[in-house]
Amino acid sequence: MIPPHWTAHRREEDGEVLGYLAPAGAGAYTPMTPFGHAAGAPSAEAEARAALDARGLAYLADRWLLELPGRAEPVAVRIVEVGPDRMRVANADFGYEEADLGHVFTLDVPEPGRLRPA
Repeated sequence: MIPPHWTAHRREEDGEVLGYLAPAGAGAYTPMTPFGHAAGAPSAEAEARAALDARGLAYLADRWLLELPGRAEPVAVRIVEVGPDRMRVANADFGYEEADLGHVFTLDVPEPGRLRPA
């Protein structure tokens, strides 16, 4: 679950959550994706908001790597859905034979440990 001290940053046009501002001390904020990854360095609030606006929802199109228990190599996945408590990612790794392509993994939010950009 997103920490209660994080502030949601929404897109002006439709109110879609683009990410969160996590307090980083001394008036600084770290822009965070909706699933808890830093989307930039700590900065003033306006700069952190601008970083989220610039990134938008482009992270949905990015490839990600998911660490799985008992597997040395991470699995390539794509993000299917992100909510305030959980996110779903789909297997996009032809080399991962334990699950079909498109198999969905459900992860808790925030998910800063097992998921990383490819």
